[in-house]
Amino acid sequence: MAAQLQRPHAAMVCLLLCCLGSGVSIPDPRQREALIQLEASMQTGGQMVLTDAEQRLDTHLYKMKQEEMARADFPPAMHFFRARNLIRTSPIFSLLQKMPKGGALHIHDFAMVDVEWVVKNVTYRPHCYMCYTDNQSIRFIFSSQWPKTLPLCSPWILLESLRAKMINATDLDNSIMRNLTLFTDQDPEAVYPSQDVVWDRFEQTFKAVWGLVTYAPVFKDYFYQGLTRFYMDNVMYLELRALLPEVYELDGSTHGKAWALKTYQDVARQFTDRHPDFFGVRIILTVHRGVNMSVMTGVVEEAMKLQKDFPDIMAGFDLVGREDRGRPLWYFRDALSMPAEKGITLPFFFHAGETDLEGTEVDQNLLDALLLNTSRIGHGFALLRHPVAKELSRKRGVAVEVCPISNQVLKLVKDLRNHPAAVLMSENHPVVISSDDPAMFGISGLSYDFYEAFVGFGGIKSHISSLKQLALNSIRYSSLSPKQQQEALALWQRRWNKFVSENDF
Repeated sequence: MAAQLQRPHAAMVCLLLCCLGSGVSIPDPRQREALIQLEASMQTGGQMVLTDAEQRLDTHLYKMKQEEMARADFPPAMHFFRARNLIRTSPIFSLLQKMPKGGALHIHDFAMVDVEWVVKNVTYRPHCYMCYTDNQSIRFIFSSQWPKTLPLCSPWILLESLRAKMINATDLDNSIMRNLTLFTDQDPEAVYPSQDVVWDRFEQTFKAVWGLVTYAPVFKDYFYQGLTRFYMDNVMYLELRALLPEVYELDGSTHGKAWALKTYQDVARQFTDRHPDFFGVRIILTVHRGVNMSVMTGVVEEAMKLQKDFPDIMAGFDLVGREDRGRPLWYFRDALSMPAEKGITLPFFFHAGETDLEGTEVDQNLLDALLLNTSRIGHGFALLRHPVAKELSRKRGVAVEVCPISNQVLKLVKDLRNHPAAVLMSENHPVVISSDDPAMFGISGLSYDFYEAFVGFGGIKSHISSLKQLALNSIRYSSLSPKQQQEALALWQRRWNKFVSENDF
């Protein structure tokens, strides 16, 4: 039988507020308890109705969290690269891995799959060449003939020939892996002492992996493997930010955005056919925010055409790249206004507020994103500094896509207990949890970010209802149609019921 969590009675709340405002100085235990219950009811999942089985699981989870928070090394307070192994041993993390998490709504196309898979399954293919750049990075290309030397890069090396000369290629493979991820076994604070340093390295890793994943056979395999990784982590739906790049064949011929989008659609259908409890994928076309107005105009026009030609998989449009160095949304307002002016629906999912700068043009991206009717806000780290944007996003139901580990690694916050999303969740602001670029952080799927949100943001006061609400939010605030959302919710509910029954203590 369903049992509702205790809530302060409406009359008690009114009486409480009256008493608090009347200058009564003697504390009343009933008032204190009512205040505590009122705050609890306001947080994410605070109004959730739990079954008896869910309440038993919650009691067990609460005990685990008490033990977790008593640890000398508390993972959310540590840099994730140092905390990763601690999290892996956590019983809470083990439970979260089993939990159906709904959808991942903020994932980038070429950071889905762990780099070990890339090295072992991609760089060992025939015709794979590598060169070393002048800034201590690497580049790759597949070619049927010896490729032309790139500017600021060493002569190309055929990896197949290089490995044939080695007794053991482990050191080479490890070296390649280090160039494809930010993760380091060294002190991350020393390796990445500033935002500029970590962002420069971040961008170099994408450039390093580019020539591998834009090769047509790898492009398909990489995406399928990415879906597999999220599915194995009990994620049932993805919305992927994708550049839809020029994809090339072994002979050097190339394919455009429509081919890339059609390929994503075909691979996603193949995956869902084999995994009926996976709900699917939708694509958010992206462009780097460093482009000029002419390029932006062209890409928005192409996005409108793709939206028309591929309505089932094309979700909308976004700008990517470091906000602090890119052009603000307002700079592109004419191009971004074109769909509305032409009466065409092109949903926006803008990255905005991924910054700790205050009062700059970049800091206004949150307001401009809302002025341009964004459907969700990517990151929204600066939202607490913008009370108007915060209230407007709440009233409109514009969810914030929170990526805890990404924000910490890219040096916006050191201790995740101090992340702005902790405040948003305490107020039940629309929030979804995602993992942004998991491969760059040495992880896969969504469970690590759920752990940081549940244990770090929520502290001791967040419960199974918080987790359940976050999972439901990922479907409610997705780009799926109302009918699709109902179907996805029904599928998720079946998986959730099974999860609860299998972990009924």
